[in-house]
Amino acid sequence: MIVRMHQGTDTEAAKTVAEHLRSRGFEVHLLASSGAPVIGVNGRPIPDDLGQTLCSLPGVADVLDSPRPYRLAAREARPSGTVVQVGNVRIGGPEPVIIAGPCTVESREQMLRAAEAVRAAGAVMLRGGAFKPRTSPYSFQGLGEEGLRLLAEAGAATGMPVVSEVMEPDQVELVAEYADVLQIGSRNMANFPLLRRVARVNRPVLLKRGFAATIEEWLLSAEYILAGGNDRVILCERGIRSFDPSTRFTLDLNAVPLVRQLSHLPIIVDPSHGTGRRDLVASMALAGIAAGAHGLIIEAVPDPDAALCDGPQSITPDTLATIAARARAIHSALMPELAVTA
Repeated sequence: MIVRMHQGTDTEAAKTVAEHLRSRGFEVHLLASSGAPVIGVNGRPIPDDLGQTLCSLPGVADVLDSPRPYRLAAREARPSGTVVQVGNVRIGGPEPVIIAGPCTVESREQMLRAAEAVRAAGAVMLRGGAFKPRTSPYSFQGLGEEGLRLLAEAGAATGMPVVSEVMEPDQVELVAEYADVLQIGSRNMANFPLLRRVARVNRPVLLKRGFAATIEEWLLSAEYILAGGNDRVILCERGIRSFDPSTRFTLDLNAVPLVRQLSHLPIIVDPSHGTGRRDLVASMALAGIAAGAHGLIIEAVPDPDAALCDGPQSITPDTLATIAARARAIHSALMPELAVTA
């Protein structure tokens, strides 16, 4: 069951409703940091008169049964959608958000140069990996905390919030000291101890889809974070594994309009990992925006061929500038069709 509060209802009114439910033996999850408060209700069988009782309490808009296993992430919980605020950036708002930067932080000079270049090209947030999950144990694994420090320095120098991946529960607080958004990578989408841990810190979470995960599994992973009390979740479609080796992954753009129907959470697209080929990144980035994505996360550096990680899928700042301008034009042209209503 979902209890929806009126827009503008204060958190204290929502807490009163939650306490009423707990007193009757229900397990309650309250979301109140991004938009109208929502209460998810689990536990014992729900009596027929409970909905009527709840609707009589101050601030309650309506009570409904959710047909989906991910009741807090379902669009029914917030029909108007969730906007995740990161500094001055609004993900899920009226403008597509461009996140860009190198795959991995390699040095101070590299990071500052890349940050300045992607900012000039139209990015509003900076990405960079300090801890890298690599298939080979002999590949560059990142600089760790030093990489986080350099990323934060570059973000501050250019006025951009920063995104970085966290791989283990014990790293969460460390990464949260430096990063404005915590990224959960594809390999960790179903790392439930990690999802529970990021739910407890005061940071938005960028949740990438596992490369062999269904849409429902992905949204249930988001549900772990929401059920932990953190409703600032950004979904990221980054490609799924298929039988065709021509590209690194298959970017599943079906997921974008489908997720917008199923969930109130904002969704962005990663055409860098979704293709693994820089010559395809621009086309798939624009296709993602046309499909309804709220933004893009792209690997872009001044000298892609010199990158220690993911050079073949990294683009130049000039290409990023073209993508950013065209993405905003496409989004503006298609805005009525991209709007989702309940």
